[in-house]
Amino acid sequence: MTGTEIELPVVDGVLSGVDFGGHGEGVLLVHGSGHNAAAWTDVASHLVSECRPIALDLRGHGQTRLDSASPEQYWRDIDSVVSALGWDRPVLVGHSTGGYAVTAAAASGLVEPAALCVVDGVVLDDRNASLAEHAGLRTAEAADRLRTMFRYGWKADDDQVHAYVEQCVREAGEDWLNAGARPGLVEEVTRRSFLRRDHRWVRRPTVEEVATVTAVDPGAEVFPAVDVYDRLTCPMTIVLAEDGFYASRRDEVRAVVDAVPGRRLIDISSNHNVPMTRPADLAAIILDLVRERAAASARDVD
Repeated sequence: MTGTEIELPVVDGVLSGVDFGGHGEGVLLVHGSGHNAAAWTDVASHLVSECRPIALDLRGHGQTRLDSASPEQYWRDIDSVVSALGWDRPVLVGHSTGGYAVTAAAASGLVEPAALCVVDGVVLDDRNASLAEHAGLRTAEAADRLRTMFRYGWKADDDQVHAYVEQCVREAGEDWLNAGARPGLVEEVTRRSFLRRDHRWVRRPTVEEVATVTAVDPGAEVFPAVDVYDRLTCPMTIVLAEDGFYASRRDEVRAVVDAVPGRRLIDISSNHNVPMTRPADLAAIILDLVRERAAASARDVD
């Protein structure tokens, strides 16, 4: 399916997004680092019959021209987006870095979601360990790895972009992230990751964007560490990929879930890239949350 390109106003400009259509409860879909709104296309195709899914391109990603100037902007934008859409207590779904984004937005009190769905995007370390990990992401060696693995910040002409997109599609079946994804979807996501600037295409995000969002403030009230979950009051479902980034820490994830009523842990047979490789299964999980939200609204009316 294809959606409608939209612009979502934030404090200093607009974010690009895709409105997949549908009616009913609002569902905001937030991608992970290196991805963009197109990553949710196949998930959204299973949602539109019962709700209204909208995906956004975070700062520094996809077709959004804004870059981050601070490590919190990208998740604070979620408040502006929800307000612009006129949504009351939507379901927020985030994958990978997007999982922390929706968590932080809810933990800050900026947004009051009906429920969170965090897809292989948890934070499990204490503050000191998290600070050390984030510092490691800002080294020259880390930047070189990102350029080599994903070509972050690469400036290319039309022919180079076309060749790169074709290569990604051709190699998707053996790729550690894309194996199992629909080839056409890999093409859409890869192509959307290039933004036209000054007669060249730039592969987004750049390493500078990554450095900005990982320069976290150790004194911040909302911080990417395990204690952020203590601030949540809404229901939360964590979808844990069996071959994902956190599979070896399942006991720690279980402890986060068991700490508060209204939280669920759902295991899914997938690599980290759940939205692209297991869209139907992920959509079924999201639809359960949508139906619970609709049932709760009906009870409130009665």
